Amino acid sequence: MASEREVSVAIIGAGISGLLACKYALSKGFHPIVFESRSRIGGVWTKTIETTRLQTPKPLYQFSDFPWPSTVPDSELFPHHHQVLDYVESYARHFDLVKHIKFHTRVCSIHYQNPSHQTDTTYGSWALWGALPSASSGQWKLVVQNTSTQQGLSNYNQEEEEEVYVVDFVILCIGRFSEVPNMPEFPPDKGPNVFQGQVIHSNDYTAMDHKTAAQFVKGKKVTVVGFQKYALDIANECCNANGVENPCTVLYRNARWTMPDYMPWGFSIAYLYLNRFSELLVHKPGEGFVLGLLSTMLSPLRWAFSKFVESHIKNKLPLEKHGMVPKHRFHQEINACLIATVPEKFYERVEEGSIILKKAPSFGFCKEGIVIDGEDTPMSTDLVILATGFRGDQKLKDLFVSPTFKDYIVGDPNSALPLYRECIHPRIPQLAVIGFSESVSNLYTSEMRCRWVSELLAGTFKLPSIKEMEEDVAKWDEFKKRYSGQYYRRSCIAALHVWYNDQLCKDMGLNPKRKKGFFAELFEPYGPTDYVSPKE
Repeated sequence: MASEREVSVAIIGAGISGLLACKYALSKGFHPIVFESRSRIGGVWTKTIETTRLQTPKPLYQFSDFPWPSTVPDSELFPHHHQVLDYVESYARHFDLVKHIKFHTRVCSIHYQNPSHQTDTTYGSWALWGALPSASSGQWKLVVQNTSTQQGLSNYNQEEEEEVYVVDFVILCIGRFSEVPNMPEFPPDKGPNVFQGQVIHSNDYTAMDHKTAAQFVKGKKVTVVGFQKYALDIANECCNANGVENPCTVLYRNARWTMPDYMPWGFSIAYLYLNRFSELLVHKPGEGFVLGLLSTMLSPLRWAFSKFVESHIKNKLPLEKHGMVPKHRFHQEINACLIATVPEKFYERVEEGSIILKKAPSFGFCKEGIVIDGEDTPMSTDLVILATGFRGDQKLKDLFVSPTFKDYIVGDPNSALPLYRECIHPRIPQLAVIGFSESVSNLYTSEMRCRWVSELLAGTFKLPSIKEMEEDVAKWDEFKKRYSGQYYRRSCIAALHVWYNDQLCKDMGLNPKRKKGFFAELFEPYGPTDYVSPKE
């Protein structure tokens, strides 16, 4: 890499994406420093609900060059959360990554300083982002705090505990499923303040140790708001504590295609959504005339695949009996990254009455509990747990000092988060974001992105112009909106892994086709091990 100084790299976060970013930066000769606010690696896996299991099949959730240990048998497709954490920690030890991590170190803010520009607003006039860090380029100033010294101290001096680091390149691996809860808004007379019980977010519940959490819900009428993975797991744990004596009510806005397994009618779902043939059925960003014509001609198969999976789910789960058959197609849900596995015996508990499913498009609070719009009688409850997700965009925004960059990073709230290749903001220099955009398998996707960023830093390729990058982001946004519909989410590549990885491989100068033979290339599912080593 042509540079007048050794490029310094800071990685914020030591979750899975942070570890991968560290590993691939090291492989290119860099000496990264990783900042982690917690006392251990693993990100969201360090503190989760007791019954949580991996919800992506294990073969799709693994490092390309570090297989799952034999202690987790092949038959165990969805390991327990402590097994996942053990696996991640083993990976870090194997590649000697821990020595590069500063634990108990929270990055409070980042600020770009450029000697040739007085303000951040001038970057809108760049012709190219891709100028790599050099002696004449700017640097990032990171203000960090030692979190271990803050614990239990009521009079500690924040400024005295701050340190400043100056680096050439920053990789943000802060995730989007922690720290900044997404709290619903209510009118003043219908908010939690009028409720005589307790209202917490799932983030507060997860922060408790398992024994404390069980005691906290025991003997209470609990209402869980939401129908994603956290909501279902928490409802299940409330059942463990209370049974039918104090049933847990799950308030949901829309029914979802929760998966009992990933083998519809004994046929792996990977053959339906994770190979090149499945991607011929959808219109892809930048596909060209021929592929576009094929997508149009083959679109009936897309409907058939969706119906095939839906019929399996309805056969395995009593959705019709409980009014839980979604009105949208499965294909729409998988393209919104909303697929979740239903906890073991969840619907059995619905049958026995220890879980009550209640549709509530909107609701508010009253003294006794919850008032669902359109219903006259309040629903009595003692505790409400809001499993309503997180504000990952706000979490990103809060890191930046510059008001300009704060606006840039979140972009238009009605469009995709403006990240080229889901990694690089065209107007924010010398910075990458990894692990924010979702996919069907987040570990797999993060590894490819970390390889791509490391090759960019090493000078293997250059980025296109700002205009070209923004046009590419817009094309991907069009795809996301087209196939996710009303469930559109701003950061999700959905079930388009192969096409997405093809773009990354081409940028890195690698052969995107990783299989042997025409039929294998077309029909065999793609997974992490297909990218274990460069194939020219």
